[in-house]
Amino acid sequence: MTPFLQTLQTLLAFLFALGVIIVVHEAGHLLVAKAFNVRVLTFSVGFGKRLWSIQRGETEYRVALVPLGGYVRLSGENPDEASADPRDFLNKPRWQRILVYLAGPAMNVVLSVLIFAGLFMIGMDLPHLPDLAPVVGSVAPGSPAEKAGLQTGDLIRRADGKEVKSWQQLFMTLVTSPDRAVQLDVEREGKSFSAAVKPARDPQTESGDLAGIRPPLRPQVTLVTAGGPAEAAGFRSHDVIVRVDGRSVLDREQFISVIEKNPERRLVVEIERDGRPLQLAVTPRKEGEVGKIGVGIGFFQRYGPVQAFSASIAYNIQIVEDTVAILGKVFTREVSARSALAGPLSIAKESGAAVRRGFKDLIQLMGLLSISIAFMNLLPIPILDGGQISILLVEEAIRRDLPLRVKEVVSLVGLYMILALMAVVLFFDIAKLF
Repeated sequence: MTPFLQTLQTLLAFLFALGVIIVVHEAGHLLVAKAFNVRVLTFSVGFGKRLWSIQRGETEYRVALVPLGGYVRLSGENPDEASADPRDFLNKPRWQRILVYLAGPAMNVVLSVLIFAGLFMIGMDLPHLPDLAPVVGSVAPGSPAEKAGLQTGDLIRRADGKEVKSWQQLFMTLVTSPDRAVQLDVEREGKSFSAAVKPARDPQTESGDLAGIRPPLRPQVTLVTAGGPAEAAGFRSHDVIVRVDGRSVLDREQFISVIEKNPERRLVVEIERDGRPLQLAVTPRKEGEVGKIGVGIGFFQRYGPVQAFSASIAYNIQIVEDTVAILGKVFTREVSARSALAGPLSIAKESGAAVRRGFKDLIQLMGLLSISIAFMNLLPIPILDGGQISILLVEEAIRRDLPLRVKEVVSLVGLYMILALMAVVLFFDIAKLF
């Protein structure tokens, strides 16, 4: 693919992903406003100069030049437009106005839950770490974890003094602690000891790695190449690799190593398929100096509808919890803001990379963006939905409207905060690119 076509693909993927999220968000405001009989004047995807529009009843639907958001303009939303019209927004009860503001982020949450539920039903190529106990599945030779004395089967009880209940919590502690020794409380065969491991810093993302430990996840077949030895042997997608020639396989790298070291030698591979044990005989084909059998190895999860929705809700909650944890570490300077924050250029770049991996990866990215945008919009920052809701809650508590001048100053401060944040993330994006 030429650089021009790759850039075009990235731009289209970015516009598609962000466009869907914006439409869903603004549709939430639109539908709830109309449900409360508020006159909706404009429904805009994007800001700035109008590129296209159509009038439907009293509402103009438009697409604007800058695709980094959108808005719904309501009749009587600004105090200087106030009138006695009962359909004006400011003439509605505060609880109705709160629900109108809340509807946008709520729709993004619904979208994210639906996306991940659908992906879990189709099958997701990622481990669901919140379901895994913090047990060491394998230790990379020569890694900080091996030097600290960690072994396969060790149970991590605490990390930096905080209780660890799942692999997701352990993962977040390690990746947000680059170049810093993390103190682990470990249990092995009923005995406890401490170990300090130092995750290395990734120069691209500035986040840490896992210091050489991996979760206890059996490798799974995610792809079978047509005409390859694996297809001839009867391998199928979603098969779980258990043993090779009687030796237990603990991770993807171990399985690949065994296959590559045994070209043209018959191997007996024990697998689990739909919960049933099977044995398959396969002879790796020699390619260069190593053996290959023609499979993709990774992690794959697929659930029925009820479990998929339950897993999706849990996954979205985990994303929010991880976001809060990372922001907390940004404020305490344990994690650099540059590594934690992403702007439009980074999102566009990741959108292009995702669509080149496959449309399912782009949909997965949309789910992550949707729940992230919902979270951001609910922050109590003036001019965001969360800021408007906060003002209405204060007014409800004091049982009167705040002075107009106070609202104007608060809104102006909120605008400057958003503009400053945009400038910072754009600077980080450009720094990452160059």
